[in-house]
Amino acid sequence: MNSKLKKTLFIFTASMLAWGLLTLWVEYAGGEKSNAIGNKTAAHTAIIIYNPDPIYNFDEQVCKQFAKGLSKHNFYAKVATVESAKKDTAQYHLYVFCANTYNWAPDWLVKEHIETHAHLSHKNTVAITLGAGSTEQAQRILEATINDKKAKLLGSKTYWLLRPNDESRLDENNVDVALEMAEQFGGDIGKGIKK
Repeated sequence: MNSKLKKTLFIFTASMLAWGLLTLWVEYAGGEKSNAIGNKTAAHTAIIIYNPDPIYNFDEQVCKQFAKGLSKHNFYAKVATVESAKKDTAQYHLYVFCANTYNWAPDWLVKEHIETHAHLSHKNTVAITLGAGSTEQAQRILEATINDKKAKLLGSKTYWLLRPNDESRLDENNVDVALEMAEQFGGDIGKGIKK
């Protein structure tokens, strides 16, 4: 084998190893954390489940804003990491699954939690898919995973870090736009369930 081919093979192998280690880190780095938003005496309850991104907490921000939108429509919402949600045995009026996109698919822990969750049949659910800008395939996989559990999928949205979330608001901070949109989405879902 000539030295040029060896060098190319070494670079390729090292790149794949680095990519694999990075994937494992972002997929499994999340710990146990939860926050409550809204009035404890609200008529409706929701759990919003996400796997925290160790690099940028866009997912947590979006989940909290969605919960804030719900809380305006008589909802008490728990925003929980997958690790925290695993220990939660309560029943909710709404289950929201927020997944980051890694390698064109939703993150493993959120997907696995949906697949192993025993109480989703005929339950109200929402899918939120996050990514740098390419989330179409991850969104389809997340929706299919929820639908496979015979849940009622009330809505599905994507929010991006790098791609504009609203083409008419390019002069605004893209993350701020996404957070405002997530709060509106939460409000719309809350209003729909109230009816």
